Amino acid sequence: MAAGRSALARPWLRRTLRLAALLLIACAVLVAVRLWPRAPLSARLPSSTAVLDARGHLLRLTLAADGQYRLWTPLRQISPQLVQAVLLHEDRYFWWEPGFNPVSLLRGAWVTYVLRRHPQGGSTLTMQLARLLWHMDTRTPWGKLKQIARAVQLEACYSRRDILEAYLNYAPFGGNVQGVGAASLIYFDLPPAALSLPEALTLAVLPQNPSGRGVIDHGLANPSLIAARDALYRRWIAQHPLARREAALFRLPLVMRSTQQLPFRAPWFVEQLLAQRSDSGRDNTWLRTSLDLGLQRVLMRQVQLFAQQRRQQGIDNAAALLVDTRDMGIKAMVGSADYFSRSIDGQVNGTDAKRSPGSALKPFIYGLAFDQGEITPATVLRDVPTAFGAYAPENFDGRFLGPVTAEDALIRSRNIPAVDIAARLSHPGFYDFLRVAGISDLAPEQHYGLALVLGGGDVTMQEMAKLYALLANRGVLHRLRWRADARPGQGTPMLSAAASYMVLNVLQHNPPPEGASVGQPARLPVAWKTGTSSAFRDAWSAGVFGPYVLVVWVGNFDGSSNPALVGGEAAAPLFFNIVHALKATRPALRVYPPQPVPARLRRVSVCLSSGALPTVWCPRRGETWFIPGVSPIKVDTVYRPVMIDTRSGKAVCPPYDPRYDKQQVFEFWPTDLQQVFRAAGIPRRAPPQNPACPYAEAVAGQAPRITSPLLGAVYSLRVGQQMQGEIALSATADADARALYWFAGRSYIGRSLPGHTLFWRPRVAGDYTLRVVDDHGRADVRALRVALVH
Repeated sequence: MAAGRSALARPWLRRTLRLAALLLIACAVLVAVRLWPRAPLSARLPSSTAVLDARGHLLRLTLAADGQYRLWTPLRQISPQLVQAVLLHEDRYFWWEPGFNPVSLLRGAWVTYVLRRHPQGGSTLTMQLARLLWHMDTRTPWGKLKQIARAVQLEACYSRRDILEAYLNYAPFGGNVQGVGAASLIYFDLPPAALSLPEALTLAVLPQNPSGRGVIDHGLANPSLIAARDALYRRWIAQHPLARREAALFRLPLVMRSTQQLPFRAPWFVEQLLAQRSDSGRDNTWLRTSLDLGLQRVLMRQVQLFAQQRRQQGIDNAAALLVDTRDMGIKAMVGSADYFSRSIDGQVNGTDAKRSPGSALKPFIYGLAFDQGEITPATVLRDVPTAFGAYAPENFDGRFLGPVTAEDALIRSRNIPAVDIAARLSHPGFYDFLRVAGISDLAPEQHYGLALVLGGGDVTMQEMAKLYALLANRGVLHRLRWRADARPGQGTPMLSAAASYMVLNVLQHNPPPEGASVGQPARLPVAWKTGTSSAFRDAWSAGVFGPYVLVVWVGNFDGSSNPALVGGEAAAPLFFNIVHALKATRPALRVYPPQPVPARLRRVSVCLSSGALPTVWCPRRGETWFIPGVSPIKVDTVYRPVMIDTRSGKAVCPPYDPRYDKQQVFEFWPTDLQQVFRAAGIPRRAPPQNPACPYAEAVAGQAPRITSPLLGAVYSLRVGQQMQGEIALSATADADARALYWFAGRSYIGRSLPGHTLFWRPRVAGDYTLRVVDDHGRADVRALRVALVH
């Protein structure tokens, strides 16, 4: 009996082992299929891009490559109510069925083919996804079988969460709208995580009949959609009794937006951002940007009003850019006066176009000079006719002011002092500063020479904004931030905090144009500067106020010249119109805290006529900012005492006769400034001349200052030529100097009078050290390189 039972048990044991082996193989196959590398479902169809402002307002929704509005949205970012409503309406057994529901399929076949009623497909949610992905015709039995096979394939390859997520993103929602991301944003202007219960149930019933229920009539949902939503709400209440409290919401009109009503905001900003994303290869569906839609509207309105008001002057276009210096986020960008105007090429982004900045970059020359110890804001500069080699700049108004402080020279945008300062810069020079700052498409430095100071090199408004922002960021340059999730990084130090503060402080003293309404400067300091390109093609105004940098450009995209295109008359009014409008919309600007004074910076008393430390003879004194250990420090030499014989009015030499010799104070101005005073008819009390008494005991005067040849210049002279092969030697000298003596190394070149030019023809190429000495022994030195060419 035992042997019989054993014989009977062996077949059952073999069958059990075979079944177990088959199950193990099936499990292994399923695991292998699930783990086998495969493309995510999100990559099966192209996606649109939703560009949002910093607060989540939609700026633009792009079409996907196949012409559909489709926004891939992760399941965790979709309202749970919407997910539950979709499952309740479409597939209650989704979490338990193997990709298809036999009961539903049989019921659908019975109703469709036996009872011949309205066709029912009996498709599960997975089967619907298969039909969407493979574009299947499932109206025939053979098509239905292929759909089931594809559904099983999806179930084998992907998790249920993946399938549910893909369905919610690919389901049709009317017209060319697919997926809950695009549908919620288009119809309700909300992300899918922020939908109310009526809105969630509305979207849940749309995929069942998208062509019929997706029709929007004058901003309202059609009756069939409302009826389907209300029917689902009754089923929803059965499972969620607390939802009865929201019944009043379902009685309100259901307002929906159509695709024709999608916004088209900040087009220049959006298009440049999308182009950057395309170039970088990044493919983000939801792009939250740094832009502030409220500020964008303010700038857009002001630019449009300005263009309308100035049209009679032949000014057709303007652009404006606003940047928050705290995080370098672009807050508003207006690229032209009218994006849709073909007559002004409105689709061109003026903020990204290369234009001559005129004098708008001068503040950075002064900042470099502050850092290199060349000047302080009170340093007196020479606004006199000056030739820098073959380059002889002129001022915008054609006049010369003579002695002018660095602060006034910058505020009044005097060209000659700015060029003179730039010629004195060591390292970095102005060109190197712009190159390190990332100004694109710069030609070699020799191409510009000193003309770079006055706008010889083109910049964009975006580059200009970065430069002015570094003044507010204590001299550190940061790149512009377009996206909310981007960070400006550590930045590149370009100026010291002290020099940056000094430049801003000077620019804050720049008075607004006549008629500008900005309130009390103390309540909202505005540090600003204008620029006008040559031939009146571009008018600029750029500045810092509160946490913002604002750059304004006025002109015509065709580059046409217009005498009205002057920075102070065209761009400055628009600049301050925007500042005033921003104050009205951002009340916090009125009490924005001022920048703290850098720890290194000090205030020092100076003689206002010279910007040097005052002596007892200085009649007018003031204060200026000073960087200890960096800023130049010397004693005033303009006002000096001279002993005068009261009988003759002439200077006398010691010993003095106390009965007749009295001390008087005279102004000792350099020769070039004396010429300006004489030309302007400005009386100056000239010091009396006495060759026998060179004021040896008086305060030492100013040493000569070489004005030609230029610092660091290389002169190429042709062999065998005369005048063309000579180098002009000139220097300014103190008022008490009567002669200048020139030397090349130890070799004597010749003698010249102060303010006159001496020509020198070197015989041998090489490096020279030029020295000029006045008749009081005061000297100046300059290195020079000479190259002889045949």
